[in-house]
Amino acid sequence: MDKLGFIDDEMLRLGAAGLLNVVRVIGSAQGPWITVGGREVLNLCSNNYLGLANDPRLKDAAKRAIDEFGAGPAAVRSIAGTLTLHRELEKRLATFKGVEAALSLQSGFMANLAVIPALVGEGDEIFSDELNHASIIDGSRLSKAKITRYLHADTGALEAALAGSQAVRKLVITDGVFSMDGDLAPLPDVVAAAERHSAMVMVDDAHGEGVVGRGGRGIVEHYGLHGRVDVEIGTLSKAFGVVGGYIAGTRRVVDYLVQKARPFLFSSALTAADTAACIAAVEILQASGELVDGLWANAQYFQAKMRALGFDLGRTETPITPVMMGDAAIAQKLSAALFDEGVFAQAIGFPTVPDGKARIRCMVSAAHTVADLDHAVEKFRKAGRMAGII
Repeated sequence: MDKLGFIDDEMLRLGAAGLLNVVRVIGSAQGPWITVGGREVLNLCSNNYLGLANDPRLKDAAKRAIDEFGAGPAAVRSIAGTLTLHRELEKRLATFKGVEAALSLQSGFMANLAVIPALVGEGDEIFSDELNHASIIDGSRLSKAKITRYLHADTGALEAALAGSQAVRKLVITDGVFSMDGDLAPLPDVVAAAERHSAMVMVDDAHGEGVVGRGGRGIVEHYGLHGRVDVEIGTLSKAFGVVGGYIAGTRRVVDYLVQKARPFLFSSALTAADTAACIAAVEILQASGELVDGLWANAQYFQAKMRALGFDLGRTETPITPVMMGDAAIAQKLSAALFDEGVFAQAIGFPTVPDGKARIRCMVSAAHTVADLDHAVEKFRKAGRMAGII
């Protein structure tokens, strides 16, 4: 008996359902145009919202940090891995987000794994939006708390669940911007419901920072909810253009997490080069909102053109642009047709999105030109008509 035979069976099933991931290999720096498989293609896939991933100011900061601090941290933060650069980044992030303190980690995924099990455990209850990111789901499972999923953005359902809870501690968690649909959490109502039932509130703002709020300061700033959200989770790998994650909140919460957050205590620190590049990115955003304004102008232009062609963009309220297909095989067919035309826009299906809601998620950036966007729209028109979608 082949003990690994289940792998072959599952791979065949995924292929037949149009759910097999096609992993493209990038041969260049991230930007509006990239090299994929030896071809230059228009990039509509990356989360490089502000075009900072290949910004010379970030690259120069990273190079200088390597010269001063070396290539690797060589230790976890709590033993010998915390650099002056980490402290500087955390200070700047706290100022940028308008909070007392911040704690940087290796990724946004790690940040969710760090916070949730530290705040709640057995006997407690988590109230989680059904479309929350996988890292929230995994962090919640690790906590061993009871998990109650409420209907997406349905604060009435959240209120009812909170009212019926007998948990010792309650934690409400929501994405700020939902990464696959591009809609905003109804955060004022979420916070109000949590306050009525003495529940903590945690927001994952991975797709909000650098995008929404004054100068890209995120969804808490967008709604004017400073002081009413207990924990904000952020990533440094999207709008900031580098890699890493962070936790932002009160000094009380951050000091507690330094003692309790396992990814902080048991995994090596972010490298000096990455940390320095992140500092440079925060400095750029603090100095000007020009890139954020450019991102929104490009997104509105592109979305208007796509809707005019008849494409369904779902419920997006942000630059995230899901081109809804429904059927995963159709989404993959359109993605392949677009790639043949020189446009890199990946199909996304289950389990990343619910079954039957496959799509091509387009990510417009501040670095795209109007000519780039017109090119993309024309290729979508051609490929969409060939595929019988529009």
